Amino acid sequence: MDFTSASINFELIYSEIALLSAAFLILVTSAQRHIARLAPLVALLGMAVSMFYAVQQWGNQMSGFFGMVTCDDFGTAFKILFLIVAMLVLLIAHRYLSVKRISNPEFYALLLISTMGMMVMANTTDLLVMFLGLEIMSVPLYVMAGLARRSLESNEAGIKYFIMGAFASAFLLLGIAFVFGASGTTDLRRIVADFSFIVSNFSYYLYVGAGLILIGFGFKVAAVPFHSWVPDVYQGAPTPVTAFFSVGPKAAGFAVMLRIFLYGFAQMDLLSDLFWILAVLTMTVGNILALKQDNVKRMLACSSIAHAGYILVALCVGSSDALAAALFYLVGYAMFNLGAFAVVTLLETRSGCKSDFTELNGMASSAPYLSAVLALFMFALSGFPPTVGFFGKFYVFSTAVKSGYILLTVIGVMNSFLSVYYYLRVIKTSYFDKLEGTFAPVTYSPAIMLVLVITVVGTLGLGFFPDQVLKLSQSALFAFL
Repeated sequence: MDFTSASINFELIYSEIALLSAAFLILVTSAQRHIARLAPLVALLGMAVSMFYAVQQWGNQMSGFFGMVTCDDFGTAFKILFLIVAMLVLLIAHRYLSVKRISNPEFYALLLISTMGMMVMANTTDLLVMFLGLEIMSVPLYVMAGLARRSLESNEAGIKYFIMGAFASAFLLLGIAFVFGASGTTDLRRIVADFSFIVSNFSYYLYVGAGLILIGFGFKVAAVPFHSWVPDVYQGAPTPVTAFFSVGPKAAGFAVMLRIFLYGFAQMDLLSDLFWILAVLTMTVGNILALKQDNVKRMLACSSIAHAGYILVALCVGSSDALAAALFYLVGYAMFNLGAFAVVTLLETRSGCKSDFTELNGMASSAPYLSAVLALFMFALSGFPPTVGFFGKFYVFSTAVKSGYILLTVIGVMNSFLSVYYYLRVIKTSYFDKLEGTFAPVTYSPAIMLVLVITVVGTLGLGFFPDQVLKLSQSALFAFL
C-alpha cells in the first residue's frame, strides 16, 4: 500500500464533513424555535459548501484512509448529482411540510445525513465502506418515510421500508462476508488484481457472495423481483420524501452496482445474462403495474421501477459507452422526475386534495401553465423528443444495439411504448376530463417556482444539448474503467 493511500487525508471528505456539520448544527439548535426556523437555510448553506468542495475534487485522482476512500471523477459526478437532488427536494419540501403541519427541523438534518451516506457509497471501492454508507443513507430514509406521524399511510410506509431495508442489508452483509471469505479482502482493487486466483480456488464463495450483494442492492434500486415495497412506501410517504426516494437512493444504488459488478466483478461469467433477465423483468413488471394505478404518486412509483429496468440495460451491456449513457440517463431522470413530483406536491398542498387522478380534472383551464409543465414532464418520462428523456433512452438502447443485444433493445422499446399510455393518461385527465365543481386554487411559493424553472430548463436544455453532458459522463468514467 502506498503512503498516499494509507494517509488520513480529511481533504477527501470535506464534502461529507460539510453536510454532517450542518446536520449537527440543526439538531443542536432544534429546541430553540426562533433558531430552528433557520434550519432550511442552514441545510442549504451546508449543501452549497459541500458542492463547492465536490466540484474542487473534479479531475483529482486520490485515495486515502488506508484505501477506504477513493476520490475520482466517477464518485465526484455522483456526489454532485446527489447534492443537486437534495437541494431540489429541500425547496420542494419547505412549504409542503408547513401546510401539512409536519414541519420539523429534524427533516432537514435527516436529508443532509442521508445525502452524506450516498456520497460515502459513491466515493469508495471498499465493500464494507459501501455498506456503512448504505446504512447512513437508509436509516434517515426510514424516519423520513414515517415523518407524518398522524397519517396511517405514512406510518405504514415507514414500517414497510424499515423491514424491507433490514432484509436487504442482511443479504448485502452476508454477501460481503462470502466475498471476504473467498478473497481475504473487501477492497475491489485487490479483488480485481487477484481475480484469477480467487475464481480458481474459491469460485463458489465468490459467486454466492456476488449474488447476495446483487439481491441487497436490487432492493435499493427497486429491481424486480425486489420491488414489492415501492408502491406502498412511495404513496404513503410525504410527497417530497417520495421525490427523494425516487432519485437519490436509486442513483446511489446504481453508482455502487457499477463499481462492484462492472469493475470489481467485471471478469465474472453470467453477469451479463443475469442483468439481461433483471432488466426485462424490471421494465415489464414496472410498466404493467403502472397501467392500473389510479393514484399519481403510485403510478410514478411503478414507473420508477420501469426506469430502473432501462438503466439495467446499460449494466447488461457493460461497455464504457453504455455506462456513460446510464449516468446521462440518471441525470435526466433526476430532472423530469423531480419536476413531476414538484407538481404533485403543489397539487397536494391545496386544501383537502390528494394525488389521485381525479384531482387533475379541469386543471388545464384553471392552471394552464402548471398543466403545460406537467405535460412536459410526462412527455420526458415517456421518452418523447426533444426532451432529455428521449436522448437518455436513445443512448442506452443504441449502445445495446451496437453490442448485439437486439432482442433486449426490442423489449425495451416496446416497454417504452407501453409507458406512453399511462403518462398520456395524466395529460388527458388534466386537459380533457371535466371537473364537477371548481378546481381548488394552487398557491405558488418562490421555492417551488425555482424548482419548476430548474427542472423545466434541465429537461429541455439537456435534450437540446445532450452531447455536453454525455462527454462529461464519459470523462467521469475514464479513470473508473
